[in-house]
Parts: sequence; structure tokens; C-alpha cells
Amino acid sequence: MAKKDTKKAAPTPDEVEALFADVDETGHTNASKARHEHRRRRAKKAAVEVDPLSGDDPSGSSIGKVITKTAVGFVLILLLVVVIAQVSCGVARRTGTARLAESVNVKNVASALRNGVEWGNGFTQFPEDFSVQEADESTGRVEVTVVDTSSKDEMESLSGSQIQAAALAVNALLNPNVNQVIYHVNVHVDGKGKFEQSTLFGFLKPTGEVKQFATFIWTKSVTSSGAFNFNCMITGLDADTAANLREKLTVQGGLLDAIIGDASASTTDSAATTGAAETGSAEESAAEAAATATIELSATPAASTAAAN
Repeated sequence: MAKKDTKKAAPTPDEVEALFADVDETGHTNASKARHEHRRRRAKKAAVEVDPLSGDDPSGSSIGKVITKTAVGFVLILLLVVVIAQVSCGVARRTGTARLAESVNVKNVASALRNGVEWGNGFTQFPEDFSVQEADESTGRVEVTVVDTSSKDEMESLSGSQIQAAALAVNALLNPNVNQVIYHVNVHVDGKGKFEQSTLFGFLKPTGEVKQFATFIWTKSVTSSGAFNFNCMITGLDADTAANLREKLTVQGGLLDAIIGDASASTTDSAATTGAAETGSAEESAAEAAATATIELSATPAASTAAAN
């Protein structure tokens, strides 16, 4: 006789759903017991009824939403403050910038050196240490002196000072009453003649000897046709400075020649002799006390008037 199977079959999904259809969140299937349990829980202020499918916090707290709103609001306010600060600083800077094309005096030139002048796509800044020797429309002459404490060598100082001198000079020479701008550049050097720089983000100034590095002399002249010319002459570069500049500019070529070979080895003897003669004459001219460069720009009177405005 076969043994009777006493194991009960597992309920089907439909039977499970029907079994729990009447069960509420208190676990009671009897309606009266459920209502009694609801009243007891409300009287004792027990936990609220929870919907398992709801995204709300079961405890009823809204701190998560508050934190999210606060974080988003803080980011938006911060971005707004940054944008307003940038716009206001730009407007204030342009409003406070001296317009040398309209008026040139000691106060305006000092303000231009302190706050910078518009040049290119932005502002050109000048060294913090400066002095104004002359700024007078009656004489048509502007003369200033700056102390470069940010450049590490001759090439860096010359290139940066040339941009600064051009920015200041052109802004001033666009004034019809100014014909000459002289921009002196001094540097600090140590006992070996090396440049000294500011340290600790510019708070510690160099204490070495102050040496005159170069002078940029910009002049303006008007031709018979009504056009005007800007002429720039750079003076004051001594022999040591010229030699250091030449060394900085030729060191890369020397390294390339050492790696890929001397490209001039295939030249004729006469060309080599000519090159040696030109090098000798260049070295002799470098021993002179001044180096001169001239830049000439021409424009029509209408263009100059528009630039001045």
C-alpha cells in the first residue's frame, strides 16, 4: 500500500494574494480589531501609517528636502555673487581708469600706473614701485620710472617692459597735447649682477642694489599729409645686458645644432667668412652703451581722431 503524501502543496500566487488582501498595515484581517488598533495607535501617538510605495520619509520628516533646497539655493546665490562681483569689478575698473587720451597730469598718470591701462583685449598692469617725474600737457612730455621686481632675467624684463611702455605711451600719445613719453625701467641686482625678484607672493621685496636697466622713449610726429608716426627708441642697454640677451636667445639654437648637427656646415668658405665678419661687427656694436629700435606706425587723421575718442 502506497504511503500517503502528507506534505501540503505550496500556495499559488493567486491564493497568496487573496490571503493578504484583507491585511492592513497593523497586521489584522479582522475589520473591528483593525479599527481598534488604529484608535489605540492614534491615542498613543504611535508611528504614522506607512505607505511602502510612497517616496516620503516614514517618520514624516522633511529634512532631506530642506537640505536639498538649501544646497541648491546656496550654489545659485554663490554663482550670482561671483557674476555680480566680476561685472562690478570690471565696471569699476574701467570707470576708475585714467583716460590719458583726454587728460594728462601727474595724478592721472599715477592712477594709470597704479590701476593699469586698457591695451589689447584687457588691461596692462605696471610694477607696484613707480614714480612720476613729469606729466604736463603744456610741455607735451611724460616721464615715469618703474622698478621691475617680477622678472628673473634680462630677456623677461625687456619683453615685459616693452609691452608696458607701449601700452602707457600709446594711451598718452593719443592725447593731441602729448608728443613724448619716457619710460625708465630699473631692477634690483645682487652682488653678482643677477636679477632679484619679489618673494612670498610679492610681500617680500628685493633688497639688492637698484640698477637702471633700460629706457623706452616714445615720440609722436605728424607728417605733412596729416598722418602721424609713433617712434620707439630703446636706450640704456649696456654691454653685459646685451651679451646676456644674446646668450638667452641663442642657447636654443645651440642645443638644436648639437642634436641634429650644424646646418651651416655645408656652406662655402666665403659664406662662413662673411658670417664671422658679421658676428664680429655685431659683438663690437653690442659693446656700445645704447641699443636703439624704431617702430613707425602711420594712420589717417580720421583714424587718429577715432582712436583718441
